[in-house]
Amino acid sequence: MSIPFRFGYKASAEQFGPSRLLDYAVLAEEVGFDSVFVSDHLQPWNHDGGHAPASLPWLGALGARTTRILMGTSVLTPTLRYHPGVIAQAFATLGELYDGRVILGVGTGEALNEATLGLPWPEQKERFARLKESLELIDRLWSEERVSFDGQYYRTHNATIYDRPATRVPVYIGAAGPAATRLAGRVADGFITTSGKARELYTETLLPALAEGLDKEGRPADAVDTLIEVKVSFDHDRQRALEDTRFWAPLALSPEEKMGVEDPIEMQRLGRALPIERAASRFIVSDDPDEHVERIVQYADMGFSHLVFHGPGDDQERFLRHYGEEILPRLRARLA
Repeated sequence: MSIPFRFGYKASAEQFGPSRLLDYAVLAEEVGFDSVFVSDHLQPWNHDGGHAPASLPWLGALGARTTRILMGTSVLTPTLRYHPGVIAQAFATLGELYDGRVILGVGTGEALNEATLGLPWPEQKERFARLKESLELIDRLWSEERVSFDGQYYRTHNATIYDRPATRVPVYIGAAGPAATRLAGRVADGFITTSGKARELYTETLLPALAEGLDKEGRPADAVDTLIEVKVSFDHDRQRALEDTRFWAPLALSPEEKMGVEDPIEMQRLGRALPIERAASRFIVSDDPDEHVERIVQYADMGFSHLVFHGPGDDQERFLRHYGEEILPRLRARLA
């Protein structure tokens, strides 16, 4: 069976305010993208010029201004800033308003978004346990009435979500390690990860872990949408394409370098200290559309079928129109 490839646009809420970002996402639908995924941050990677619009009202506005795109979070943390019951209600409402077009993408979170509110920032083991429990509660709230839940971290008493969509909202799990990826294979509708790391991470760790989770639950190989955010900087001027990555330099920091960093000012300082070559290291940087497409196709060859493109430049209209005219048609022809 052929894989139905889809191409999405990453709406970078850390870089643009809500109105400007909304205009870009609407344009993404116009030029031919299939989906839009928005980040859910309380604080951005950079203090100067950074933004952090709330994802939930923004998705409601996006649905009202578009007609066909899939839209979701990449990713939201339903465990600390949000009670799982609040997320269950919010996405049930979005799903009813835009039935069949909404996706809940979740992950275990980052200190940058949670600790600044004075919330506890537990170790990874507890964050993972919280995610599993929150997903169990959300599923019950979507499928049952009068839910009394007594978990290790969350509780409800006779809770009911009164307004639900005709089509259940798909849940995608974002992961960069095997445990959360296995969980996606066992219980989720989709798996989200990001590009720009060693090929072996995807081919020898993440995708085998996904297959292991699917096999454990007896699910078919195509039960989970394999989504990867592909970091791309394409421009006819190669130097511009390279320089456009500067805002996103913090993404090139190692986990050790940014571990526990809770302040956008400090994150910005760490990122700006990197040379431009390292700042761009997570991105496919190119001025040749054919070469650009070939480098993207490597992710399809690994097994990813939903490619969501993150362009780093400030001029997103330029990026979107270039992609709509030169890259998406080549990708569709190449992967047909």
